[in-house]
Amino acid sequence: MAAFNLNTPFFNHRKVLSSIKIGTAPVVSLPMLPQTLPDSTAFTINNTLSTRKPVDKKDIVNNTGGKFGKFGGKYVPETLITSLARLEAEFNLVLHDSEFQEELTTALRDYVGRETPLYFAQRLTNHYKNSEGEGPEIYLKREDLNHGGAHKINNAIAQAMIAKRMGRKSIVAATGAGQHGVATAAACAKLSLDCTIFMGATDMEKQASNVLLMKHLGAEVEAVDGTFKDASSEAIRAWVGNLETRYYLAGTAVGPHPCPSMVREFQSIIGKETRKQGMEKWGGRPDILVACIGSGSNALGLFHEFIKDEDVRLIGVEAAGFGLDSGKHAATLTRGDVGVYHGAMSYLLQDEEGQILGPHSIGVGLDYPGVGPEVSFLKETGRAEFHTATDEEAVAAYLRLCHLEGIFPALEASHALAFLEKLCPTLPNGTKVVVNISGRGDKDAAIVFQYQLDRLSD
Repeated sequence: MAAFNLNTPFFNHRKVLSSIKIGTAPVVSLPMLPQTLPDSTAFTINNTLSTRKPVDKKDIVNNTGGKFGKFGGKYVPETLITSLARLEAEFNLVLHDSEFQEELTTALRDYVGRETPLYFAQRLTNHYKNSEGEGPEIYLKREDLNHGGAHKINNAIAQAMIAKRMGRKSIVAATGAGQHGVATAAACAKLSLDCTIFMGATDMEKQASNVLLMKHLGAEVEAVDGTFKDASSEAIRAWVGNLETRYYLAGTAVGPHPCPSMVREFQSIIGKETRKQGMEKWGGRPDILVACIGSGSNALGLFHEFIKDEDVRLIGVEAAGFGLDSGKHAATLTRGDVGVYHGAMSYLLQDEEGQILGPHSIGVGLDYPGVGPEVSFLKETGRAEFHTATDEEAVAAYLRLCHLEGIFPALEASHALAFLEKLCPTLPNGTKVVVNISGRGDKDAAIVFQYQLDRLSD
């Protein structure tokens, strides 16, 4: 296995204080770490490169692929530039390959179970009506009904197909709440690929049922000291150790280009279906879309289709944990600053010296100190608005949907549901609101039960 320096920019975090342009990417001035970024970061990959021949640097200069304003890019060691170029080229090829698209459409329909319903939540709608019987109409995009119980399978099956097409035999991935781990393990079982999932030891204790499912599906689950951010670093290290036979299957919209764009593209089926279903149900677009924000995969999946529809409000809800002033939250867009982490520039939770702050959320899948570059860009441009919900509010929303609709949402999605308490009283009668139920909450039942017990004992 190739040796890899833990202080390389791909794994180490950089807080952006100032920058100068070299080629198309900035060299970042760092307060704590004197190393400069490698020369390779001045290049971005040309979309027309073929995977069948080596990449030449002269083909990849002066190209802005993978950048959303100042966000995104490829802040990676020289080791990864060629592999990322090949991955991007393959990604661009499959987008226009009718055979691949037909195979993916079939898998999404017959294996994943798409399309997922756009469910009118009648009792939840009634709950938010005012004294005059008026209020918004609330619809739930039921990603929890996908095979594996979450939106993650949309991307996992597509990327596993790409890995097999590229001749890779082994998949490595990282997971927080375990939903991406389950989805990846299922896709690998279907396509006869070896699968290794890295997961934080803390998260494994909280999401033990998903760990068991991954193992039942044939995956090897590797425990990592820490949480999802640490598991991500370990998965990438494992990939770097054998680039020719392993494939890093990103489940979050973070990391170096093309990873965020791939995840968003394969999750965009959520918004495409929502547009179609809105036309069928009420003859128009939704007025408001609401999704939880961790790294941004489920939010971008819902939002992307509607970004150009400026009359559609896009609302992301981050995890406020114990409260924004507690220091125990995962509200990256609300309280974070711009920096470089895991190979891309985005908003991060960091201190004045640029060191990563440990995030917290009762929704394990939101427990990450950064967000994706495209979500960062939506904040920067003001196209989307971002709010927060605390652990307490998320648990209350989880129980509310259980009691009113007989649906148990993941605690991650419960943050989006929690914001309805503040949003609905401000809306005109008949406003069409779509909330993305990104996953189901049977994995969180014990966490909610323990939370209630702890509150009773306080």
